[in-house]
Amino acid sequence: METTYVKKLALLAIFSALGVAISPFTWFVAFGTKAYPAQHMINAILGVLLGPLWTTIAAIFIGIIRNILGTGTVYAFPGGIFGGLVVGLVYWVFKRLKLSEKIRLAAALCEPIGTLLIGAPLAIFLVAPWMGPQGYSATLLDLTAIEGPLFGYLIFVTWWALSCVPGTVLGFTVLVVLKRIGISRETLFGEK
Repeated sequence: METTYVKKLALLAIFSALGVAISPFTWFVAFGTKAYPAQHMINAILGVLLGPLWTTIAAIFIGIIRNILGTGTVYAFPGGIFGGLVVGLVYWVFKRLKLSEKIRLAAALCEPIGTLLIGAPLAIFLVAPWMGPQGYSATLLDLTAIEGPLFGYLIFVTWWALSCVPGTVLGFTVLVVLKRIGISRETLFGEK
């Protein structure tokens, strides 16, 4: 039990450091938020390898450090936390249903559910208003005022999807490669 905890803590530290290290090279601005595909990649990988709690902790660490370094925004939290949480929970459900290990890897592809269906509404309707006019780009504010909040939400989600979907696919690809070389949650922690 103690060895498993130490391994999980080590993976948490490694992937958190990786998330911070590659952030200056993998982001782009979309409607006042910095889109970060690497966070979604890490969510997909850690959600499968470590589970929901550890993945959530990693997303929080990465978000805090990125904000301190100026490579992230407050949107790193709703944009990062919920994707990893959903991946970990879906993996757990697949495992409880005794689905094959190959199918369990597909849990990584559920990252956009958490990011786009949970994180994005929280970001646009709860976080952005507290940020004032700088919380949204001027264009998004104008569109929201003209077309309504649902239209603004759809634009926001579209931009987040441009970050989320490629990051998730990359994370799934990494998991498939790791599985082919014999590295999986089961081999790392002796789980069945």
